[in-house]
Amino acid sequence: MNKKRLLAAVSAAALIAGLTACSAGGGATNAKPTNCTNKIVDKEAPLVSVWAWYPNMATVVDNFNKAHSDVQVCWTNVGQGGDEYAKVQTAISANKGLPDVVMLEADHLPAYEIQGALVDISKYGANKVKSHFSTGAWKDVSQGDAVYAAPIDGGPMALIYRTDVFAKYGITTPPATWEEYAADAAKVSAAGGPAFGDLGANVPAALMALQIQKGAKPFEYDLADQKKITIKLDDQDSKDVLDFWAGLVKKKQIGTVDQFTTDYISGVVGGKYATYTSAAWAPGYLTGAGVGKGESSGVWAVAPLPQWDAANPVSVNWGGSAFAVTSQASDKKNAAKVALGLYADADSLHDGWTKQIIFPLNQDVLTSEEFIENKSEFFNGQQANKEVYIPAENAYEGFVYPPIVVYYYAQLQAVTVKINAGKLTGSEAATELQATMVKYAKSQGFTVSE
Repeated sequence: MNKKRLLAAVSAAALIAGLTACSAGGGATNAKPTNCTNKIVDKEAPLVSVWAWYPNMATVVDNFNKAHSDVQVCWTNVGQGGDEYAKVQTAISANKGLPDVVMLEADHLPAYEIQGALVDISKYGANKVKSHFSTGAWKDVSQGDAVYAAPIDGGPMALIYRTDVFAKYGITTPPATWEEYAADAAKVSAAGGPAFGDLGANVPAALMALQIQKGAKPFEYDLADQKKITIKLDDQDSKDVLDFWAGLVKKKQIGTVDQFTTDYISGVVGGKYATYTSAAWAPGYLTGAGVGKGESSGVWAVAPLPQWDAANPVSVNWGGSAFAVTSQASDKKNAAKVALGLYADADSLHDGWTKQIIFPLNQDVLTSEEFIENKSEFFNGQQANKEVYIPAENAYEGFVYPPIVVYYYAQLQAVTVKINAGKLTGSEAATELQATMVKYAKSQGFTVSE
Protein backbone atom coordinates (compact mmCIF):
# COMPACT_ATOMS: atom_id res chain seq x y z
CA MET A 1 0.00 0.00 0.00
CA ASN A 2 1.24 3.49 -0.88
CA LYS A 3 2.53 5.00 2.34
CA LYS A 4 2.90 8.62 1.25
CA ARG A 5 0.07 9.42 3.66
CA LEU A 6 2.53 8.45 6.42
CA LEU A 7 4.29 11.71 5.84
CA ALA A 8 1.40 14.16 6.07
CA ALA A 9 2.87 16.63 8.54
CA VAL A 10 -0.39 18.54 8.57
CA SER A 11 -1.74 15.90 10.93
CA ALA A 12 0.81 16.81 13.59
CA ALA A 13 -1.20 19.58 15.16
CA ALA A 14 -4.24 17.35 15.58
CA LEU A 15 -2.27 14.47 16.99
CA ILE A 16 -0.38 16.44 19.61
CA ALA A 17 -3.49 18.10 21.01
CA GLY A 18 -4.04 16.64 24.43
CA LEU A 19 -1.13 14.29 23.84
CA THR A 20 -0.32 13.55 27.42
CA ALA A 21 -3.87 13.20 28.66
CA CYS A 22 -4.38 9.91 30.45
CA SER A 23 -7.77 9.19 28.91
CA ALA A 24 -10.03 10.57 26.24
CA GLY A 25 -12.45 7.73 25.73
CA GLY A 26 -13.28 4.85 28.00
CA GLY A 27 -16.96 4.97 28.65
CA ALA A 28 -18.21 6.40 25.38
CA THR A 29 -20.47 4.34 23.15
CA ASN A 30 -21.47 4.81 19.55
CA ALA A 31 -24.97 4.63 18.14
CA LYS A 32 -25.69 1.78 15.79
CA PRO A 33 -24.03 2.73 12.48
CA THR A 34 -26.38 3.53 9.61
CA ASN A 35 -24.12 5.05 6.95
CA CYS A 36 -22.55 1.82 5.71
CA THR A 37 -20.90 2.05 2.30
CA ASN A 38 -21.15 -1.71 1.89
CA LYS A 39 -24.00 -4.21 1.81
CA ILE A 40 -24.99 -5.86 5.09
CA VAL A 41 -25.51 -9.57 4.45
CA ASP A 42 -27.06 -10.60 7.77
CA LYS A 43 -29.27 -7.77 8.96
CA GLU A 44 -29.93 -9.44 12.31
CA ALA A 45 -26.26 -9.61 13.29
CA PRO A 46 -24.61 -6.88 15.41
CA LEU A 47 -22.80 -4.21 13.42
CA VAL A 48 -19.21 -3.09 13.92
CA SER A 49 -18.31 0.25 12.35
CA VAL A 50 -14.95 0.50 10.56
CA TRP A 51 -12.96 3.36 9.06
CA ALA A 52 -10.45 2.14 6.45
CA TRP A 53 -8.92 3.35 3.22
CA TYR A 54 -7.42 0.37 1.34
CA PRO A 55 -8.44 0.59 -2.36
CA ASN A 56 -9.94 -2.91 -2.29
CA MET A 57 -11.77 -2.42 1.01
CA ALA A 58 -15.19 -3.03 -0.55
CA THR A 59 -14.09 -6.52 -1.58
CA VAL A 60 -12.48 -7.19 1.80
CA VAL A 61 -15.60 -6.15 3.72
CA ASP A 62 -17.86 -8.22 1.46
CA ASN A 63 -15.61 -11.24 2.03
CA PHE A 64 -15.89 -10.81 5.79
CA ASN A 65 -19.63 -10.25 5.87
CA LYS A 66 -20.36 -13.25 3.65
CA ALA A 67 -18.29 -15.45 5.96
CA HIS A 68 -19.84 -14.25 9.24
CA SER A 69 -23.34 -14.54 10.62
CA ASP A 70 -22.36 -13.51 14.15
CA VAL A 71 -21.14 -9.99 13.29
CA GLN A 72 -21.19 -7.67 10.29
CA VAL A 73 -18.93 -4.84 9.22
CA CYS A 74 -20.30 -1.39 8.45
CA TRP A 75 -17.50 0.29 6.51
CA THR A 76 -16.84 3.97 5.75
CA ASN A 77 -13.88 5.60 4.05
CA VAL A 78 -13.40 8.96 5.78
CA GLY A 79 -10.15 9.65 3.96
CA GLN A 80 -6.54 8.82 4.65
CA GLY A 81 -3.47 10.44 6.16
CA GLY A 82 -4.15 13.90 7.55
CA ASP A 83 -7.84 13.76 6.58
CA GLU A 84 -8.52 10.65 8.64
CA TYR A 85 -6.22 11.50 11.53
CA ALA A 86 -7.84 14.90 12.00
CA LYS A 87 -11.24 13.21 12.24
CA VAL A 88 -9.85 10.63 14.67
CA GLN A 89 -8.41 13.29 16.97
CA THR A 90 -11.57 15.38 16.85
CA ALA A 91 -13.62 12.35 17.91
CA ILE A 92 -11.18 11.51 20.72
CA SER A 93 -11.33 15.06 22.05
CA ALA A 94 -15.14 15.07 21.86
CA ASN A 95 -15.35 11.63 23.48
CA LYS A 96 -17.72 10.56 20.71
CA GLY A 97 -17.72 9.88 17.00
CA LEU A 98 -15.01 7.23 16.66
CA PRO A 99 -15.82 4.01 14.83
CA ASP A 100 -15.49 0.69 16.62
CA VAL A 101 -12.45 -0.21 14.52
CA VAL A 102 -10.08 2.20 12.80
CA MET A 103 -7.28 1.61 10.34
CA LEU A 104 -4.08 3.31 11.48
CA GLU A 105 -0.45 3.29 10.48
CA ALA A 106 1.76 1.55 13.00
CA ASP A 107 3.87 4.61 13.77
CA HIS A 108 0.75 6.59 14.71
CA LEU A 109 -0.55 4.10 17.27
CA PRO A 110 1.27 5.47 20.36
CA ALA A 111 -0.18 8.96 19.86
CA TYR A 112 -3.62 7.46 20.41
CA GLU A 113 -2.56 4.86 22.96
CA ILE A 114 -1.34 7.55 25.34
CA GLN A 115 -4.76 9.21 25.16
CA GLY A 116 -6.53 6.01 26.14
CA ALA A 117 -8.27 5.93 22.76
CA LEU A 118 -7.29 2.37 21.80
CA VAL A 119 -8.07 -0.98 23.40
CA ASP A 120 -5.56 -3.64 24.37
CA ILE A 121 -6.87 -6.48 22.22
CA SER A 122 -4.66 -9.09 23.88
CA LYS A 123 -7.69 -9.38 26.19
CA TYR A 124 -9.82 -10.41 23.21
CA GLY A 125 -7.75 -13.10 21.55
CA ALA A 126 -5.02 -11.19 19.75
CA ASN A 127 -2.29 -13.53 20.96
CA LYS A 128 -4.05 -16.44 19.29
CA VAL A 129 -2.95 -15.04 15.92
CA LYS A 130 0.49 -13.82 17.05
CA SER A 131 2.17 -16.81 15.38
CA HIS A 132 0.85 -15.60 12.02
CA PHE A 133 3.27 -12.68 12.09
CA SER A 134 6.98 -11.99 12.32
CA THR A 135 8.50 -10.72 15.54
CA GLY A 136 9.00 -7.27 14.01
CA ALA A 137 5.45 -6.97 12.68
CA TRP A 138 4.04 -7.84 16.10
CA LYS A 139 6.35 -5.47 17.96
CA ASP A 140 5.21 -2.57 15.79
CA VAL A 141 1.66 -2.90 17.16
CA SER A 142 2.54 -3.79 20.75
CA GLN A 143 3.62 -2.14 23.98
CA GLY A 144 5.04 -4.81 26.29
CA ASP A 145 2.39 -7.51 26.63
CA ALA A 146 -0.36 -5.20 25.38
CA VAL A 147 -1.43 -5.39 21.72
CA TYR A 148 -3.11 -2.33 20.24
CA ALA A 149 -3.80 -3.38 16.66
CA ALA A 150 -3.87 -6.28 14.24
CA PRO A 151 -1.10 -5.87 11.63
CA ILE A 152 -2.07 -6.16 7.98
CA ASP A 153 0.63 -4.78 5.67
CA GLY A 154 4.19 -3.57 5.96
CA GLY A 155 7.07 -1.97 4.12
CA PRO A 156 10.38 -3.82 4.34
CA MET A 157 12.85 -1.56 2.58
CA ALA A 158 14.95 -2.38 -0.47
CA LEU A 159 16.74 -0.73 -3.38
CA ILE A 160 14.78 -0.42 -6.62
CA TYR A 161 16.98 0.38 -9.58
CA ARG A 162 16.95 0.88 -13.36
CA THR A 163 18.78 -1.88 -15.15
CA ASP A 164 19.20 0.25 -18.28
CA VAL A 165 20.96 3.02 -16.38
CA PHE A 166 23.18 0.55 -14.54
CA ALA A 167 24.14 -1.15 -17.80
CA LYS A 168 24.86 2.15 -19.56
CA TYR A 169 27.29 3.26 -16.85
CA GLY A 170 28.96 -0.08 -16.26
CA ILE A 171 27.41 -0.99 -12.92
CA THR A 172 27.27 -4.78 -13.09
CA THR A 173 25.79 -5.48 -9.65
CA PRO A 174 23.62 -3.37 -7.40
CA PRO A 175 25.48 -1.83 -4.43
CA ALA A 176 25.53 -4.12 -1.41
CA THR A 177 26.79 -1.41 0.95
CA TRP A 178 26.23 2.31 1.28
CA GLU A 179 29.93 2.80 0.52
CA GLU A 180 29.37 1.06 -2.80
CA TYR A 181 26.24 3.13 -3.34
CA ALA A 182 28.28 6.35 -2.94
CA ALA A 183 30.98 5.03 -5.30
CA ASP A 184 28.38 4.15 -7.94
CA ALA A 185 26.75 7.57 -7.52
CA ALA A 186 30.12 9.24 -8.10
CA LYS A 187 30.77 7.07 -11.16
CA VAL A 188 27.45 7.89 -12.80
CA SER A 189 27.75 11.58 -11.97
CA ALA A 190 31.28 11.80 -13.39
CA ALA A 191 30.02 10.31 -16.64
CA GLY A 192 27.26 12.89 -16.91
CA GLY A 193 24.52 10.48 -15.95
CA PRO A 194 21.30 10.99 -14.02
CA ALA A 195 20.89 11.50 -10.30
CA PHE A 196 21.69 8.24 -8.56
CA GLY A 197 18.89 8.67 -6.04
CA ASP A 198 16.82 11.31 -4.29
CA LEU A 199 16.62 12.90 -0.84
CA GLY A 200 13.05 14.14 -0.79
CA ALA A 201 12.39 16.21 2.32
CA ASN A 202 8.86 14.81 2.53
CA VAL A 203 9.90 11.24 3.38
CA PRO A 204 11.12 11.62 6.99
CA ALA A 205 9.82 8.17 7.98
CA ALA A 206 12.13 6.58 5.41
CA LEU A 207 15.09 8.68 6.55
CA MET A 208 14.51 7.71 10.18
CA ALA A 209 14.40 4.05 9.13
CA LEU A 210 17.79 4.44 7.45
CA GLN A 211 19.20 5.95 10.64
CA ILE A 212 17.86 3.01 12.63
CA GLN A 213 19.54 0.69 10.14
CA LYS A 214 22.88 2.31 11.00
CA GLY A 215 22.31 1.64 14.70
CA ALA A 216 20.56 4.81 15.87
CA LYS A 217 17.87 4.61 18.55
CA PRO A 218 16.15 7.95 18.09
CA PHE A 219 13.52 7.29 20.73
CA GLU A 220 12.86 4.89 23.58
CA TYR A 221 9.41 4.84 25.09
CA ASP A 222 7.29 2.56 27.25
CA LEU A 223 3.56 3.16 27.60
CA ALA A 224 3.77 1.66 31.09
CA ASP A 225 5.70 4.79 32.12
CA GLN A 226 3.88 7.34 30.00
CA LYS A 227 5.63 10.51 31.07
CA LYS A 228 9.19 9.34 30.38
CA ILE A 229 10.92 9.35 27.02
CA THR A 230 14.51 8.98 25.82
CA ILE A 231 15.55 11.13 22.86
CA LYS A 232 18.85 10.55 21.07
CA LEU A 233 18.83 12.29 17.71
CA ASP A 234 22.39 13.65 17.68
CA ASP A 235 24.28 10.41 18.29
CA GLN A 236 27.07 9.44 15.91
CA ASP A 237 24.98 6.94 13.92
CA SER A 238 22.27 9.52 13.26
CA LYS A 239 24.87 12.09 12.25
CA ASP A 240 26.64 9.60 9.98
CA VAL A 241 23.47 8.89 8.01
CA LEU A 242 22.50 12.54 7.64
CA ASP A 243 26.06 13.47 6.67
CA PHE A 244 26.08 10.64 4.11
CA TRP A 245 23.01 11.93 2.29
CA ALA A 246 24.00 15.57 2.75
CA GLY A 247 27.32 14.78 1.10
CA LEU A 248 25.64 13.26 -1.93
CA VAL A 249 23.37 16.31 -2.18
CA LYS A 250 26.33 18.70 -1.95
CA LYS A 251 28.11 16.85 -4.75
CA LYS A 252 24.88 16.96 -6.78
CA GLN A 253 24.97 13.20 -7.19
CA ILE A 254 21.38 12.75 -6.03
CA GLY A 255 18.22 14.79 -6.44
CA THR A 256 16.27 16.76 -3.84
CA VAL A 257 12.76 16.61 -5.28
CA ASP A 258 9.89 15.81 -2.95
CA GLN A 259 8.65 12.29 -3.59
CA PHE A 260 5.05 11.39 -4.48
CA THR A 261 4.83 14.53 -6.61
CA THR A 262 4.20 14.97 -10.33
CA ASP A 263 7.76 16.25 -10.81
CA TYR A 264 9.24 13.24 -9.07
CA ILE A 265 7.15 10.70 -10.96
CA SER A 266 7.91 12.34 -14.32
CA GLY A 267 11.58 12.11 -13.41
CA VAL A 268 11.25 8.44 -12.50
CA VAL A 269 9.50 7.71 -15.81
CA GLY A 270 12.04 9.77 -17.75
CA GLY A 271 15.11 8.08 -16.27
CA LYS A 272 16.26 10.99 -14.12
CA TYR A 273 16.96 8.66 -11.18
CA ALA A 274 19.00 5.49 -11.22
CA THR A 275 17.64 4.15 -7.92
CA TYR A 276 14.71 4.47 -5.56
CA THR A 277 15.29 3.56 -1.90
CA SER A 278 11.83 2.49 -0.88
CA ALA A 279 9.58 -0.22 0.57
CA ALA A 280 7.76 -3.34 -0.57
CA TRP A 281 4.61 -1.34 -1.32
CA ALA A 282 6.49 0.82 -3.86
CA PRO A 283 5.85 -1.35 -6.96
CA GLY A 284 2.11 -0.94 -6.45
CA TYR A 285 2.43 2.80 -5.92
CA LEU A 286 4.69 3.23 -8.94
CA THR A 287 2.43 1.14 -11.16
CA GLY A 288 -0.59 3.20 -10.10
CA ALA A 289 1.33 6.39 -10.89
CA GLY A 290 2.08 5.20 -14.43
CA VAL A 291 5.65 4.00 -13.92
CA GLY A 292 6.56 0.75 -15.69
CA LYS A 293 4.72 1.64 -18.86
CA GLY A 294 6.03 2.92 -22.17
CA GLU A 295 9.63 4.10 -21.96
CA SER A 296 9.90 3.01 -18.33
CA SER A 297 8.69 -0.56 -18.84
CA GLY A 298 10.92 -3.62 -18.48
CA VAL A 299 13.81 -1.69 -16.91
CA TRP A 300 13.18 -2.16 -13.18
CA ALA A 301 14.79 -4.57 -10.72
CA VAL A 302 15.10 -4.72 -6.95
CA ALA A 303 17.94 -5.66 -4.63
CA PRO A 304 18.36 -5.87 -0.85
CA LEU A 305 18.82 -2.55 0.90
CA PRO A 306 22.51 -1.54 0.96
CA GLN A 307 24.11 -2.12 4.36
CA TRP A 308 26.55 -0.22 6.53
CA ASP A 309 28.18 -3.50 7.52
CA ALA A 310 27.62 -6.25 4.97
CA ALA A 311 28.64 -8.87 7.53
CA ASN A 312 25.89 -7.73 9.91
CA PRO A 313 22.86 -6.83 7.79
CA VAL A 314 19.97 -4.92 9.34
CA SER A 315 16.45 -4.87 7.92
CA VAL A 316 14.23 -1.81 8.38
CA ASN A 317 10.65 -0.94 7.59
CA TRP A 318 8.87 2.06 6.08
CA GLY A 319 5.13 2.11 6.50
CA GLY A 320 2.54 -0.44 7.50
CA SER A 321 -1.09 -0.35 8.53
CA ALA A 322 -3.20 -2.16 11.10
CA PHE A 323 -6.73 -2.35 12.52
CA ALA A 324 -7.22 -1.02 16.05
CA VAL A 325 -10.23 -1.23 18.36
CA THR A 326 -11.21 2.14 19.81
CA SER A 327 -12.19 2.72 23.41
CA GLN A 328 -15.47 4.17 22.16
CA ALA A 329 -16.57 0.78 20.77
CA SER A 330 -19.74 -0.33 22.53
CA ASP A 331 -18.98 -4.04 22.03
CA LYS A 332 -15.23 -4.44 22.24
CA LYS A 333 -15.33 -8.21 21.89
CA ASN A 334 -17.09 -8.02 18.53
CA ALA A 335 -14.91 -5.10 17.49
CA ALA A 336 -11.80 -7.17 18.23
CA LYS A 337 -13.26 -10.06 16.23
CA VAL A 338 -13.50 -7.71 13.26
CA ALA A 339 -10.06 -6.14 13.76
CA LEU A 340 -8.43 -9.57 13.93
CA GLY A 341 -10.49 -11.12 11.13
CA LEU A 342 -10.83 -8.32 8.59
CA TYR A 343 -8.29 -8.62 5.77
CA ALA A 344 -7.08 -11.86 7.38
CA ASP A 345 -8.91 -14.36 5.17
CA ALA A 346 -7.15 -16.03 2.27
CA ASP A 347 -9.29 -14.44 -0.45
CA SER A 348 -8.79 -10.87 0.76
CA LEU A 349 -5.06 -11.31 1.27
CA HIS A 350 -4.73 -12.86 -2.18
CA ASP A 351 -6.68 -10.01 -3.74
CA GLY A 352 -4.50 -7.48 -1.93
CA TRP A 353 -1.08 -8.78 -2.85
CA THR A 354 -1.87 -9.82 -6.42
CA LYS A 355 -3.21 -6.34 -7.14
CA GLN A 356 -0.16 -4.79 -5.41
CA ILE A 357 -2.37 -3.03 -2.87
CA ILE A 358 -0.57 -4.44 0.18
CA PHE A 359 2.58 -6.25 1.13
CA PRO A 360 0.99 -8.78 3.50
CA LEU A 361 2.47 -9.50 6.91
CA ASN A 362 0.52 -12.73 7.43
CA GLN A 363 2.92 -15.68 7.43
CA ASP A 364 0.28 -17.87 5.77
CA VAL A 365 0.89 -15.74 2.68
CA LEU A 366 4.61 -15.13 3.15
CA THR A 367 5.26 -18.87 3.32
CA SER A 368 2.92 -19.84 0.47
CA GLU A 369 4.49 -21.18 -2.70
CA GLU A 370 2.44 -18.84 -4.88
CA PHE A 371 3.70 -15.74 -3.08
CA ILE A 372 7.28 -16.96 -2.82
CA GLU A 373 7.55 -18.02 -6.46
CA ASN A 374 5.64 -15.06 -7.88
CA LYS A 375 7.32 -13.40 -10.85
CA SER A 376 6.79 -9.68 -10.62
CA GLU A 377 5.50 -8.03 -13.76
CA PHE A 378 6.83 -4.64 -12.63
CA PHE A 379 10.28 -6.12 -12.06
CA ASN A 380 10.29 -7.80 -15.45
CA GLY A 381 9.75 -11.33 -14.13
CA GLN A 382 12.12 -11.09 -11.15
CA GLN A 383 11.10 -13.16 -8.12
CA ALA A 384 11.25 -10.10 -5.89
CA ASN A 385 9.39 -11.67 -2.98
CA LYS A 386 11.72 -14.64 -2.71
CA GLU A 387 14.93 -12.73 -3.38
CA VAL A 388 14.36 -9.51 -1.47
CA TYR A 389 11.12 -8.71 0.32
CA ILE A 390 10.35 -11.87 2.27
CA PRO A 391 13.87 -12.15 3.74
CA ALA A 392 13.74 -8.44 4.61
CA GLU A 393 10.38 -8.76 6.36
CA ASN A 394 11.39 -11.86 8.32
CA ALA A 395 14.62 -10.18 9.44
CA TYR A 396 12.89 -6.98 10.60
CA GLU A 397 12.99 -6.75 14.41
CA GLY A 398 10.37 -4.05 14.88
CA PHE A 399 10.41 -0.63 16.51
CA VAL A 400 8.51 0.97 19.40
CA TYR A 401 7.44 4.40 18.18
CA PRO A 402 6.99 7.31 20.60
CA PRO A 403 3.76 9.31 20.84
CA ILE A 404 5.54 12.38 19.43
CA VAL A 405 6.76 10.78 16.21
CA VAL A 406 4.45 12.78 13.93
CA TYR A 407 5.78 16.05 15.34
CA TYR A 408 9.27 14.61 14.88
CA TYR A 409 8.56 13.87 11.23
CA ALA A 410 7.65 17.51 10.70
CA GLN A 411 10.92 18.65 12.29
CA LEU A 412 13.01 16.12 10.38
CA GLN A 413 11.34 17.31 7.20
CA ALA A 414 12.22 20.90 8.07
CA VAL A 415 15.93 20.19 8.61
CA THR A 416 16.07 18.06 5.46
CA VAL A 417 14.87 21.11 3.51
CA LYS A 418 17.81 23.01 5.03
CA ILE A 419 20.23 20.20 4.15
CA ASN A 420 19.00 20.22 0.56
CA ALA A 421 19.41 23.99 0.42
CA GLY A 422 23.00 23.74 1.70
CA LYS A 423 22.14 25.58 4.93
CA LEU A 424 22.98 22.72 7.28
CA THR A 425 25.34 19.77 7.31
CA GLY A 426 23.91 16.46 8.42
CA SER A 427 25.60 16.73 11.81
CA GLU A 428 24.29 20.25 12.32
CA ALA A 429 20.80 19.07 11.44
CA ALA A 430 21.04 16.30 14.04
CA THR A 431 22.08 18.78 16.72
CA GLU A 432 19.21 21.09 15.83
CA LEU A 433 16.74 18.20 15.91
CA GLN A 434 17.90 17.09 19.35
CA ALA A 435 17.41 20.53 20.85
CA THR A 436 14.03 21.03 19.18
CA MET A 437 12.59 17.66 20.20
CA VAL A 438 13.86 17.77 23.78
CA LYS A 439 12.31 21.23 24.23
CA TYR A 440 9.06 20.06 22.67
CA ALA A 441 8.82 16.85 24.72
CA LYS A 442 9.37 18.79 27.94
CA SER A 443 6.69 21.27 26.94
CA GLN A 444 4.29 18.35 26.58
CA GLY A 445 4.98 17.16 30.11
CA PHE A 446 7.50 14.41 29.43
CA THR A 447 10.55 13.75 31.54
CA VAL A 448 13.33 13.49 28.99
CA SER A 449 16.50 11.41 29.10
CA GLU A 450 19.20 12.13 26.53
